Amino acid sequence: MRHLKKGRKFGRVKKGREALLRNLTFFFLHTGRITTTEAKAKELRPLVEKFINKAKTQNLAAERRIRTALPSAIVPKLTKEIAPKYSERKGGYTRIVKLGRRKSDGASMALIELVK
Repeated sequence: MRHLKKGRKFGRVKKGREALLRNLTFFFLHTGRITTTEAKAKELRPLVEKFINKAKTQNLAAERRIRTALPSAIVPKLTKEIAPKYSERKGGYTRIVKLGRRKSDGASMALIELVK
């Protein structure tokens, strides 16, 4: 039984999962929207929202924490463009839209995007 076990494994070892989610987070914050599987989108949402919340504090410590988890190329965009846009909003920065099934393997696809 999976009692109190959080997260999805995606058929990967821990380092592979971390790399997958780090890359998804980077490209999502870079573009503002990505199309991926529904499970990956649901796993990505809490990570992105936590990064946006950290960036909203606008201090050096928050920037350094973000920089340890994400590539440093995205940190200025996150702190200077994305976070100020949501300064009045308490949460719910992302939206997941279900797109149906992928033709090749039948995986359910979803679009995850930043709310305007």
